[in-house]
Amino acid sequence: MLNAVTSGTSDAAIANISITSAREQAMDFSHPIFSSGLRTLIPLKPDSSFSLISTIVSWELFFAIIGAFGVLLAGGMLMWRLERNHQDYFDKPAHEAMFPAFWWALNLVVNGGFEERVPRTPFGRIFGVLLVISSLFVVSIFVARITAAMTISAIESSVSSVNDLHGKRVGKVAGSTAEAFLQNRDLNGYALNDLSDLLRAFEDGDLDPVVFDSPILAYYVKTDGARFGQLAGPTFQHENYGIALPSGSELVEPINQALLELREDGTYAQIYLKWFGENP
Repeated sequence: MLNAVTSGTSDAAIANISITSAREQAMDFSHPIFSSGLRTLIPLKPDSSFSLISTIVSWELFFAIIGAFGVLLAGGMLMWRLERNHQDYFDKPAHEAMFPAFWWALNLVVNGGFEERVPRTPFGRIFGVLLVISSLFVVSIFVARITAAMTISAIESSVSSVNDLHGKRVGKVAGSTAEAFLQNRDLNGYALNDLSDLLRAFEDGDLDPVVFDSPILAYYVKTDGARFGQLAGPTFQHENYGIALPSGSELVEPINQALLELREDGTYAQIYLKWFGENP
């Protein structure tokens, strides 16, 4: 469209054409017809509950829990061996003492033990103290693992400002104001030929965030794009759309007069409200 305007093959171009100083040198613009800006589109975040379950439920954790149960059973049976002749709770045959011994070890780790079932033999007391101390390390490692996994997941999926785009596969349209904005901030990313190619690559998972005109991305998310992405952060790099015309075009003045009349008689506000659900 811009080439058609600058070459004179078209009298005007109307689209999401941002008014910039560089473009003003090559063509003329009407008064602004729409106030816009850039916005970031990111892939849909996974459901938080599902993310937590997937973080916790793993074969590694499963085997760790089974191992912990085995250690508790072994520790309880060792305590049974040390205490069976010194208190009634442990005074049972081995096959009958397995669950009581396991239950004693579990309560020792979780609650600090039973006050009425304190080990009475010297070796039993030493072993009980060692079991409590070692359990503190096990519980700490488990909590640290879950916390770290959730923190990393949140960091990887978080894009709330332009500064969060560094290190990500940022998509943009070649020649757009979004490309110029990103290049000025050393965010080269991946430039696609047009919006269709950009959104197709985003839907295929080839891009993390996409930076483009805010109303275009908002419409995409409101319609088919709701299955693939969501808007992140506020609108930035505010800019105005205008009607592009060849330099020196005689149509600039009548177009501007028509635009002013549309605003003055309320027609512009009615159109804006119809399509965007709010007043300009």
